[in-house]
Amino acid sequence: MEWIIKHIAETDSTNRWLKTHKEEHSLLQDTESNTLRLNNNFCLVADYQTDGRGCGNNHWEAERGKNLLFSLLIHPEHITANRQFHISKVVSIAICEALGQHIADLSIKWPNDIYWRNDKICGILIENTLKGHFIKDCIIGVGLNVNQRQFHSDAPNPVSLWQIIHQDTDREELLHSILNAFDKYMAEDVKAKYLQKLYRRKDFHHYADKDGTFMAELVTVEDDGHLLLRDDNNQQRRYAFKEVKFI
Repeated sequence: MEWIIKHIAETDSTNRWLKTHKEEHSLLQDTESNTLRLNNNFCLVADYQTDGRGCGNNHWEAERGKNLLFSLLIHPEHITANRQFHISKVVSIAICEALGQHIADLSIKWPNDIYWRNDKICGILIENTLKGHFIKDCIIGVGLNVNQRQFHSDAPNPVSLWQIIHQDTDREELLHSILNAFDKYMAEDVKAKYLQKLYRRKDFHHYADKDGTFMAELVTVEDDGHLLLRDDNNQQRRYAFKEVKFI
């Protein structure tokens, strides 16, 4: 795939910026050849977000010019709506592979948070537009903590790459590593890789749902993204996103 990459100093949210501008021809214009390439993948990178979003109403804290804040616009029209979780798996694996050039002990907390040990280093927010049974457009928002040294919000467990290795990392090189890995895995069946990287993939751990807390082990993540657990009474429990919490 070929990526058009646009850098901006500031926006409220890179996902929101892409949703607002994606229909404008100027967004996808190749300034070198002055031709339109409407099917190219597009990457918007911001140095700062005034209203960076996590899932739900969560806010993403990121110091100006220190982290990777970007959104990807792709057009995976060959992917059916019931397979859209494939994109979540691919971007999670791509970020783990790129970060893995610098640190170990990375995992994917279902569905797509990237963890270093028990701390969150990256959040991902994916928004799909469907056309019939297929995906027309997909916007993938990524907040990756790179060179930030301190966090001041009440988020429970943020960590940055700098806090782990105690040196700055070239954000542009890291971005290109992620895009290259994303391209590589988009056409592959990545289920086995995804399951292998899952946070808490072994042993019993505490979870909570609408009925209270319980102990369970991870069985699998289904192709449509549902999490399948087996509790300590040997009963299987199946959850969609936001229906269960990791304790």
